[in-house]
Amino acid sequence: MNKIVVLGGGESGAGAAVLAKVKGFEVFLSDSGKIKQKYKDLLDKYAIEWEECGHSEERILKADEIIKSPGIPSSAPLIQKLQALGKPIISEIEFAGRYNKAKTVCITGSNGKTTTTMLTYHMLKKAGLNVGLAGNVGKSFALQVAENNFDYYVIELSSFQLDNMYDFKADIAVLLNITPDHLDRYEYKFQNYVNAKFRITQNQTKDDVFIYWNDDEVIRQNLSSIVSEAKRKPFSLKKGNGAKAYIEDGKFTLEDENSFLRIDVDDLSLKGTHNIYNSMAAALSASALYIKKDTIREALMDFKGVEHRLEPVAKVKGVLYVNDSKATNVNSCWYALESMRTPVVLILGGKDKGNDYNEILPLVKEKVRSLVFMGKDNKKLIDFFSGVKPYVSVDSMDAAIQECYKAAKDGDTVLLSPCCASFDLFNNYEHRGEMFKEAVRNL
Repeated sequence: MNKIVVLGGGESGAGAAVLAKVKGFEVFLSDSGKIKQKYKDLLDKYAIEWEECGHSEERILKADEIIKSPGIPSSAPLIQKLQALGKPIISEIEFAGRYNKAKTVCITGSNGKTTTTMLTYHMLKKAGLNVGLAGNVGKSFALQVAENNFDYYVIELSSFQLDNMYDFKADIAVLLNITPDHLDRYEYKFQNYVNAKFRITQNQTKDDVFIYWNDDEVIRQNLSSIVSEAKRKPFSLKKGNGAKAYIEDGKFTLEDENSFLRIDVDDLSLKGTHNIYNSMAAALSASALYIKKDTIREALMDFKGVEHRLEPVAKVKGVLYVNDSKATNVNSCWYALESMRTPVVLILGGKDKGNDYNEILPLVKEKVRSLVFMGKDNKKLIDFFSGVKPYVSVDSMDAAIQECYKAAKDGDTVLLSPCCASFDLFNNYEHRGEMFKEAVRNL
């Protein structure tokens, strides 16, 4: 194989193109949209041919192998044509895995991926390991394999990345949870999405480790269908059923063959039940790499958290404003509400991905004072929540914050946890979070 075409010129695609070039392939990168200047500079530095704002289809169809960026759905017409020709289509992670010699900790799940990935990375760094951060966070895995020489990688993987991974193997695979998300990419069949998540376990051997949430009904139902010899290390809120991390008498407990550790739940730096799970998954990953329990303990207590994920922004007139812009699905919002200990003014809205709001309805009834819907089209939210709580509908961040300011009382929390993608009013969830923070600081 000598001709590689990379589709998509973002972090993932540009990195894959560099690695392909370094390994001696003839490389061409094509993006249907505009490529950011920093990626053009990177491609030019390695003398890689690229095009933007459209595809040279004839040339692309002659490729021996395609590396597809995760954002491109397999239903895209160009992908359909390539599949019809029997062209191999792989992900950047799959390609980089062919040349990677380092140990990998790979983390997936519908929610909590980024927090768990960053916390695991923090633990490994604290232990003095030579470690890279890749996948959905950090730099492209392929670019790091091309340019760096790490001994370990912590890799956050979305279902889209897992879809085009075949021979890649995770040394430590972490599956946090599975709730409906991105169903528009999976023919609206939940099982297709579940199967994508379970790909994280493929090719694992008896020398590898599989860490998962034991209380997740979907994971439990699908465990029997996976063929894997990997050592299983489940975590749970309760002791028993083989759980290697659990809560007992208000203490976070880690108990596997490599370490025994107990910490008061209140001493964990990350708050809320969902973050206890994230902390368990990270601690089990570190323990599987024989990291000392004192290092794990310190990391669990001094980790700073992830931007746009339950991020406290400021207190204004006794009201705490919290940025949870990363909550792009209903289950993420459920976790955020579950962790709240004060009355909440909740901002919802954005690009709906086929959401079912019944999941958060009991918590909205119990904890929310009033609702602010922020989006181009709020009809679905209005129809669902009408009569449940007082609400206002707005189409900008500034208007949303002004409404929250009016509605919130001393001691309340204003929570941006939108349940939706951000693409109707913002570039991405980060942009939405930044605008929230800016509007709060302007109060």
